[in-house]
Amino acid sequence: MPTREIPTVVTDPPWVKVLVWLGLPLAGGGLLLLLKHAVGWLLNLPWVPFQGPLELFDSIADPLATSAAVAIGVVGGLVLAFFATRAGTAVTVSEQQVVLTRGERTQEVAGDAVSGVFRDGGELVVLGHDGAERARDECDLPASKVAAAFTEHGYRWLDGDPHEDEYRRWVPETPGLPTGADALLKARERALSKGDSGKADIRDLREELGRLGVVVRDRKKRQYWRLTQN
Repeated sequence: MPTREIPTVVTDPPWVKVLVWLGLPLAGGGLLLLLKHAVGWLLNLPWVPFQGPLELFDSIADPLATSAAVAIGVVGGLVLAFFATRAGTAVTVSEQQVVLTRGERTQEVAGDAVSGVFRDGGELVVLGHDGAERARDECDLPASKVAAAFTEHGYRWLDGDPHEDEYRRWVPETPGLPTGADALLKARERALSKGDSGKADIRDLREELGRLGVVVRDRKKRQYWRLTQN
């Protein structure tokens, strides 16, 4: 049973956010300043793209050109910092529930529904008592801190997937799947082939399969599946 009542929150330390908010704008400003000084050289290389914009940039006299380059770079860095911090990960563990937050996506699991937690590559997985995955998401937080948060509250931290030997590689028309699962796996295979642009579909189709009692995991864009315990 969980033994600690105060929730434990694991997230990026403050210095990481400071580094992002300071480092990216400084890097952006420096990069554009370097580009400004290299424009003349780049215009002498006929294979360099965007010759028109570069010529326009080169036609702006100093100190306006230098100021504009630094300002644009800093603003670009601030925009990147904004999206980087919004996409951060947080894990909140308490006796009542486990909450995984990444960007605007939040997954909540009741504490009494959790049988164990483990890392699967770069993802954190929360298992239910029937073997289903109650939550799964990318997690780049230190494994030791995440593990400590769960064990402090009495949850089982597992060294790996306890259902490792139950997975079978999926191929179309695989026997033993529930009705509708094969079609979802086919759609998910197409999403996997799209790389990052297919991430939302990959996640949504995983959840759809979970509702059918199918757990799926990916290895080198190949899908492996198992059934939950009914």
